[in-house]
Amino acid sequence: MDGELLSDAFVELADTLVADFDVIDFLHLLTERSVQLLDASAAGVLLADPRGELRLVAASTEAVRVLELFQLQNDQGPCLDCFRTAQPVAAPDLTTAQQRWPQFAAAAEQAGFAAVHALPMRLRSQVIGALNLFRASAGSFSHEDVRVGQALADVATIGLLQERSTRRGETLHEQLQAALNSRVVIEQAKGKLSERLGLDMDQAFTLLRSYARNRNLRLSDLAQAVIDGTPADFPGLPAPASPRPG
Repeated sequence: MDGELLSDAFVELADTLVADFDVIDFLHLLTERSVQLLDASAAGVLLADPRGELRLVAASTEAVRVLELFQLQNDQGPCLDCFRTAQPVAAPDLTTAQQRWPQFAAAAEQAGFAAVHALPMRLRSQVIGALNLFRASAGSFSHEDVRVGQALADVATIGLLQERSTRRGETLHEQLQAALNSRVVIEQAKGKLSERLGLDMDQAFTLLRSYARNRNLRLSDLAQAVIDGTPADFPGLPAPASPRPG
């Protein structure tokens, strides 16, 4: 494991006090660092909405996004069990989990995943979601990977709760609902870019996120601008019409 990358990841996930803090980008960073640091092919983050129901907030790939949504729609899978029990849930070989999660196990195999380890995002008794690690090959995550993965989830949870506490009058549920609303806008922008530029959804998101980071924009604000047809210099968006001479 890359020690420098690991230390950088903890610094990044602990730094939530910046003025332009973006929850969605923050949680995508958590999935990216999890894949880079751990023996995981992909990762996803589910957070609870104000009613206590899990919602997808971030995924490292489009395949994981679709699988996580399938899991939520069918109300079965290791990530839901992890959230409900506040305990890690390991499935090192999903072919043996057909009886426990028949629909999820079949969908995961079809998506190219053979193992999953779900880690709770919690602070003491408060559980706000789950970090889900997927592998393309069957096998257990190492003890070190599980420890580091849980530490990343814990630091991210503390960061979210700390950022919430700095916002006057804003509850955690309000913050998470805002993140879920932003996710919807981002998905719409990804779809528009995918159709207009002939990109897959992963490429569309990478383009969107890179543009936002290079210009210090909030990801959700940029996504709304793309839906509205701005900014003018965004790749693939039509240039504004020139004013007619008077």
